[in-house]
Amino acid sequence: MKNRLHRGVRVTWIGFGTNLVLATGKLTAGLAGNSYALVADAVESFADLFSSLVVWRGLVIAAAPADADHPYGHGKAEPIASAVVATMLLLAAVGIGAQAVREIITPHHAPAGFTLAVLIGVVLVKESLYRLVNREGVRLDSSAVRTDAWHHRSDAITSLAAAVGISISLVGGPAYAAADDVAAIVAAGIIAWNGWRLLRPALDELMDAAPPPGVAVRIREIAAGVDGVTAVEKCFVRKMGFQFYVDMHVEVDPGMTVQRAHAIAHQVKDAVCTHLPSVSDVLVHVEPSPSSARARQ
Repeated sequence: MKNRLHRGVRVTWIGFGTNLVLATGKLTAGLAGNSYALVADAVESFADLFSSLVVWRGLVIAAAPADADHPYGHGKAEPIASAVVATMLLLAAVGIGAQAVREIITPHHAPAGFTLAVLIGVVLVKESLYRLVNREGVRLDSSAVRTDAWHHRSDAITSLAAAVGISISLVGGPAYAAADDVAAIVAAGIIAWNGWRLLRPALDELMDAAPPPGVAVRIREIAAGVDGVTAVEKCFVRKMGFQFYVDMHVEVDPGMTVQRAHAIAHQVKDAVCTHLPSVSDVLVHVEPSPSSARARQ
């Protein structure tokens, strides 16, 4: 848990520092170079700063141990942080799109050529940052870190769209001065789509949606392999942060003692937790096996 928290926080702060430098540079270049697409890109980067702080707090809270008020731990802090960041992406997309429409309606000068060079550099840095953060998010199985990674990629997308728009406006001349504003609208659409795509799994996790079927299948296989278990009747799995909590019903010989059935339930729990370290707890309910009962009769 401590190693996971350390790695998650480390990569989040790397993103925070990078965004601070890039956002300041883009805002300065956008204002000096008369490029709204670059200014919009800078605003999105400043939003990334806040999202990184949200992810950081989410990781820290999620790592806190269970207590009397939170007997299942604090793992839900991660999908909450993920949902907040995804919502910020949606709001940023709406704001960027609305301002870009106003810029198209209002005539203005074409952006300066040096803004293109700034954007190309930003795209390279942000895409590299996305790959770094996303790789850690996958390794840590953290929805919050993966969402933060996509915040970096959305920044790369807006920068790329702005670069295309500025290139068109520079080549086409005054008649194409609004090209970078159109590019900002396209980028806003891409950001909105990614925001919704990241918000849905966070909401699913908050609502205790079932994880991928392979998780429950593997748990069933492990439980069925315990000596004394004749069948696994039910198996419900829910995700809490990066950990899983399992409720299952196993069937045993109805003729055995309560003490023996209780021991088998503990063996099932130990086997599942040993083979799958991501499983934090297993609640086992013992059922009499119908097949064993018929055989006795």
